[in-house]
Amino acid sequence: MESAIKRKLTDQEMTAITIKNLGKAAAAVKELTDGWANAAYLVTLEDGKSVIVKAAPSSNTKMMSYEQGLMQAEVGVLRLVKEAGVLPVPAVYAHDATESLVDCEYFIMEMLEGEPYNKVKDDLTEDQRNKIDYQLGVYNRQLNEIRGERFGLYAAALKEISSWRETFHTLLLGVLADGESEGVCLPADYDTIRNETALRIGVLDEVTEPRLVHWDLWDGNVFIKDGTISGIIDFERALWGDPLMENYFSHFNQSASFLEGYGIGKLSPEQQSRRALYDLYLDLILCIECPFRQYEDQNHLRWVQDNMEQGWKRFLESKCL
Repeated sequence: MESAIKRKLTDQEMTAITIKNLGKAAAAVKELTDGWANAAYLVTLEDGKSVIVKAAPSSNTKMMSYEQGLMQAEVGVLRLVKEAGVLPVPAVYAHDATESLVDCEYFIMEMLEGEPYNKVKDDLTEDQRNKIDYQLGVYNRQLNEIRGERFGLYAAALKEISSWRETFHTLLLGVLADGESEGVCLPADYDTIRNETALRIGVLDEVTEPRLVHWDLWDGNVFIKDGTISGIIDFERALWGDPLMENYFSHFNQSASFLEGYGIGKLSPEQQSRRALYDLYLDLILCIECPFRQYEDQNHLRWVQDNMEQGWKRFLESKCL
């Protein structure tokens, strides 16, 4: 997705980065345009090896309130998951947050083999998709088995927040404050949304143990090679929270094979109520992030508005326990 906040690296900057960190010049550079915030590049070094370089927006870029330390989180979680050995993720070769070489944070990671699932999914048979979804369920469950010591965004400063209920409510209110400050039009006024969500937030009290949550594990962040998952990427929005926040539990996905691989059946009424809050949270972010990203794609802008209207209606119709 083209976004005005992406930090575009020049060939000279890229060569400076690869020489400093890998000891080799960049022979070829290709921008990968699928990301939404960070810029990503496929870089072929002079010895023929290929790596991925990701560059964060400049530090003075206006971001949403929850989007703090995104690259720090991505690098930290990649290293954590790699060490745990629970699922295939790229190795991190270097990370520089000093802005001393270029005026942005960046890191270099291993290039995964294969293609993003969203780009090859339509070419796969139903049986192949079911096998991949099952495998993703297994991997996602293994990821969520990693326990933390606190709730909250992975890169967030430590705060004395004792419950998931308070943590998630703070995140939700932060997104609404972002939308209000930017004048984003929602299907209901902001006070109504705050009041409706406050009535339902108590259902989150049943979540008592912080688990590692990818949160952005959609098909574009899953790599496929020879009909199997070859890697998982983009942990920048990872948090310690409720595994039901994961994307494959959302209204965007209805995969029985994923649920089977994850080891969970039909969601209980209490779980459905938690998921209704998480669906609304995601729909709000997709809508409110648009002015921050300065998107120009009119089709996408129309889609997020339609999705937000449907999401608000779906939330109101969901059962409140």
